[in-house]
Amino acid sequence: MVIAASGAVKHEEIVEQVEKLFTKLSSDPATASQLVVKEPATFTGSEVRMINDDIPLAQFAVAFEGASWTDPDSIALMVMQAMLGSWSKNAGGGKHMGLTTRILCCNKVLIGFENPLNSSELAQRVGINEIAESMMAFNTNYKDTGLFGVYAVAKPDCLDDLAYAIMHETTKLAYRVSEADVIRARNQLKSSLMLHMDGTSPVAEDIGRQLLTYGRRIPFAELFARIDAVDPSTIKRVADRFIYDKDIAIAAMGPVQGLPDYNWFRRRTYWNRY
Repeated sequence: MVIAASGAVKHEEIVEQVEKLFTKLSSDPATASQLVVKEPATFTGSEVRMINDDIPLAQFAVAFEGASWTDPDSIALMVMQAMLGSWSKNAGGGKHMGLTTRILCCNKVLIGFENPLNSSELAQRVGINEIAESMMAFNTNYKDTGLFGVYAVAKPDCLDDLAYAIMHETTKLAYRVSEADVIRARNQLKSSLMLHMDGTSPVAEDIGRQLLTYGRRIPFAELFARIDAVDPSTIKRVADRFIYDKDIAIAAMGPVQGLPDYNWFRRRTYWNRY
């Protein structure tokens, strides 16, 4: 357990209240790290589909195994998530608007902002072709593993085109990455991290989360230096590790009969190049 405070607080008063309220809790010395060592997580390619034609829209997520909190490539995956971005019909005034990027860090959305010129190619495909109600790339970290992928909501007759767009743009990260896309994603990620720290509550939450995951609070200067170190070659290397010809997990519900089967998705985790 971590007790974190931010703002106009006195350290001594916080310590006094903690000693009064929390000293009777269990003192079991077993740590999360020790429990993970005993039963490490195992990612297995699989799918779960819950067909329900009473729901007007289909929802599905495609996920690869991602990185743990402390994995050296976790920052690169955050940049890759920003490169894929997100899109929602509710974010703008037409199919050429509302091309947004939302940064999901520490298992929560930090910020969403609209700029068609700074949108990802996946967001442009989805928005211009109107093949989804919304979609969002996600990158969730755990103690010993993670999940990286895309979640989408769409009409039943758009599922095939949407699935192709998602797999094409995701797998493309292992083959073709432009410097401009990486710079855009790095800048969006850094601005999102800064904007999230607007207030004492998110600052305290960030302190507690980082102490639990990293054992210390990482200064912004260090974090930004690690983000700026990510370049196109880094993206392709990390995509080769986590995406290229790797197993995936699929979860879908609603009218998903038109969603391609598992083998179709698995086949599109790599390209045949001659």
